[in-house]
Amino acid sequence: MVTTISNYDPTLFQGAAWYYARYRAKYPQALFDLLADVFNLDGTERLLDLGCGAGLVAIPFHNRFAQVVALDPDADMLAEAQEQAANVGASNIRWIHDRAESISEDLGEFKLVTMGRSFHWMQRELVLSKLDSLVNNDGGIVIIKTNENTWESQHPWKQTAIAVVKRWLGNRRRTGKGGEGEWKALEIPHEAVLANSSFFNITSYEVKFEQSWTIDSYLGYLYSTAFALPSFFGNNREKFEVDLKTSLLAVEPSGQLTEVLPITALIARK
Repeated sequence: MVTTISNYDPTLFQGAAWYYARYRAKYPQALFDLLADVFNLDGTERLLDLGCGAGLVAIPFHNRFAQVVALDPDADMLAEAQEQAANVGASNIRWIHDRAESISEDLGEFKLVTMGRSFHWMQRELVLSKLDSLVNNDGGIVIIKTNENTWESQHPWKQTAIAVVKRWLGNRRRTGKGGEGEWKALEIPHEAVLANSSFFNITSYEVKFEQSWTIDSYLGYLYSTAFALPSFFGNNREKFEVDLKTSLLAVEPSGQLTEVLPITALIARK
């Protein structure tokens, strides 16, 4: 039974970092305000952001903490994150190039641990067992999930975009190993894994926000995903882009694409 993706693949987001930093939907401020209220943050605590990517949690949340430790196994993602942090003066973030599975007590204790769209890539049981000694008794873990699966979306324009991706890459959803890997959905949900850990006290909150795209920015988003990395298209990349733009304009002539994205904050405490 598949419960985790156990071995880190360095090609998982190869070539995606630049697009990830610029075109991934940003989390709304309402999400960070909610977490600050739930955990009564007063600015003196520490945050650990695992699988931080290009800093989409660590950077907008940094001003709620005395120190942030942000960790990711992708060096290119960290380079983008550091550049973005410098642009906004977020100087209290320590960036670490490593896997979440390698964390230890050397990092110190934290009030909060966040994982934004990253927990499913980890050896979940191992990471939770290591976090047991790192999280304060009055703290907790937050797993942030965007409850919109692009690959299975009901939005007509999203269905069109994925149809174009399939036209050029095939019906099999690719991921990692230079485009030869195959996506494996988790058979055991995060909630069940948490329930069998020290962090079994689980609550869930949902925040919705409207996301607007242009056709070019949505192309950038696709290039930030594990299933449509730029390298996957090879010499067909320009043809794919023309096909995508033509197809999206056929279903949305204005070229303005909008959606309401629901975000779940899965909060787990000891």
